[in-house]
Amino acid sequence: MKFDSEFVVRRGQAEVAEILGSDATVTQLFPDTEIVSSRNGERETRTRVNALGAETTVRFVFRDAPDGGLRFEKICDGRVWRSLEGAIRLLSVNDVTTRVQIAMEGTTRALVPEFTIRTPMKDQLQQMTRALRERLERR
Repeated sequence: MKFDSEFVVRRGQAEVAEILGSDATVTQLFPDTEIVSSRNGERETRTRVNALGAETTVRFVFRDAPDGGLRFEKICDGRVWRSLEGAIRLLSVNDVTTRVQIAMEGTTRALVPEFTIRTPMKDQLQQMTRALRERLERR
């Protein structure tokens, strides 16, 4: 399964990268998120969510990317996801405008049909996009 989203923000790529690299931005990507460890450009987060009708905790690892973006992957517990990875990429449009692309790709466990997770994942991507856009557009 693949999901993606993008938007344009009126900030230069270096400024967007600086904001994206902050702990405050990482914790705002998903509600109720905290950073549980941070070292060498890598942050592990823990988020409480309701997924498929049950409350659970999900963990992600975020790594800084060379373009100033972030790469992330879910630490899979074996219940739903076999793998889930993504990236926030920054593409300079000009000196004062940056295109922000968010992409996620994953595979579910054999006993979890993709159609059961597709809508929650689309919702999660929209929420993540909305939170990131709000953070980057603040003056």
